[in-house]
Amino acid sequence: MNGFVSRSLRSSALVRVLLLLIFVALPVMAAEVTEDPLERQMLHIAKELRCAVCQNESVADSKAGLAHDMRQIIREQIKAGKSRDEIVAYFVARYGNYVLMKPPAHGAGEVVWIAPLVLFVVVGLSGFIFLHRRLRPTMPPSPPLSKEDTARVRAARKQQHT
Repeated sequence: MNGFVSRSLRSSALVRVLLLLIFVALPVMAAEVTEDPLERQMLHIAKELRCAVCQNESVADSKAGLAHDMRQIIREQIKAGKSRDEIVAYFVARYGNYVLMKPPAHGAGEVVWIAPLVLFVVVGLSGFIFLHRRLRPTMPPSPPLSKEDTARVRAARKQQHT
């Protein structure tokens, strides 16, 4: 029985060593990854464009079929020698300023940039006015005391302190 245990321990140790060597050697045998400059340029432009299907995802991040088609169009236009601005202008002409992840701050785009600020100011002022009215005393001020009443109050206070 001892011979069997020692053989199984040796064989399991040998298996562990072989597995360790395989895991160490695998990265050495892996092919070097080369990046395509066309792909990088396409992704850079695609990150600036909004997917018309997904709404809040860029064309680079979207898995929609339309986004795939848009990425293909960007690749084709880059190969044709068009600049980033020409490619973006192509999509803006086709889909409007909505296709831009950061719409311009003029025309209809001004509303997108200014509306949150205006909303914040309106809500802040409304809250201030509401709290100011709510914390204001609700009872009208008391009328001034006559000389006789003032004398009685002083007399009552003197009696309390003595």
